[in-house]
Amino acid sequence: MRLGASDHSLSPTVEILYSNHRGWLEGWLRRKLGDAFVAADLAQDTFVSVIAAGTAGQIREPRPFLATIARRLMAHHHRRRLLEESYLEALAALPEGMAPSPEAHCLALEALREMDRALDGLPPRVKEAFLLAHLEELSYADIAARLDVSTSSVKQYLTRAHRHCLFALSA
Repeated sequence: MRLGASDHSLSPTVEILYSNHRGWLEGWLRRKLGDAFVAADLAQDTFVSVIAAGTAGQIREPRPFLATIARRLMAHHHRRRLLEESYLEALAALPEGMAPSPEAHCLALEALREMDRALDGLPPRVKEAFLLAHLEELSYADIAARLDVSTSSVKQYLTRAHRHCLFALSA
């Protein structure tokens, strides 16, 4: 769904914000990403975030505010793309005949995206410990060595990540 002045469910503040800054934001994203289609999607997602937050009327400096949201969305997009590329590389390394069906492939990608959303907001070390434990099946000692921390820190990281995922998935 494209946002615009013809959508009567939007507040006048959002319509003005959108009409005054969408073109600038999309151009800014296009220069950063080098992809007009992804830039258009992320610009839309930025305005959807503003609408969902309900804070359009409180924005004092629209462009820096929109750029901050867009940077966060670019980081999420980049992280999702890396996850998908890692999954595709792992699939390519499988012996012929071991590759999942197209349906299983789609379900696995969706599960990766869901996991990424569930881990969103965790500090990088906590997230990395979780991924090492669950994707690479490393022991606490191996994770501690990889992250250069104690095994008790790994235990704390994993407890925090599991709790975070539990609350994220039940929300």
